[in-house]
Amino acid sequence: MAKWDTFEEFLVSGTVEINLSSVVISLLIAALLAFVISKLYIRYGNSLSNRRKFASNFVLLTVTTTLIITIVKSSLALSLGLVGALSIVRFRAAIKEPEELAFLFLCIAIGLGLGAGQIMVTIVSFAVISLMILGRHFVHEKDEHSNLHLLVSGKGISLKKVVGVVKNNTLSVNLKRFDKSEDGELETSFSIDVKSFNHLEKLKEELEALSKSIKISYLDKSGI
Repeated sequence: MAKWDTFEEFLVSGTVEINLSSVVISLLIAALLAFVISKLYIRYGNSLSNRRKFASNFVLLTVTTTLIITIVKSSLALSLGLVGALSIVRFRAAIKEPEELAFLFLCIAIGLGLGAGQIMVTIVSFAVISLMILGRHFVHEKDEHSNLHLLVSGKGISLKKVVGVVKNNTLSVNLKRFDKSEDGELETSFSIDVKSFNHLEKLKEELEALSKSIKISYLDKSGI
């Protein structure tokens, strides 16, 4: 019983006083770095989803992670309580592409580093990762021949017919995503290269001839 009482006393009294000024500085740095990450993701990301809308969550996620780690690290009891809380709360996000998950992990990692008080290490690591993102963009840009994203969705159409029409009206095509729901609705994403606007218009007309319910969207890579 004596050992248990000692352990219980440690859980109650083993709390480190948190410096308010350092917390504010960490939160501000977290918000700034997350803002930069969001701009990098919007400008240099390759995701086909709405990158601007997805990136709007980065600041909140990073700042929240920083706050949680800052509070939890001050007490073993709070750390154990966080484990219990996470077993109850389930975090689910509609992650469609691996790149989205990678940027979310980057935001969480920055929050962990700043919350743990490793400000310089976190800033230097963030700078290195940012340079890697920029380097990846410029390397891939040299090898990239496609200039548009084509999104096609609708009911009563087959992937084979859609691919055939796209191939016949483009210089190059790369299937990025293919989904088919239970009600038979098809959703596809292509990276394409077209020679002229006339070819783009012809592609649109031939796709619309496949089904009355078909929906077509063109997205410029550099403008998402």
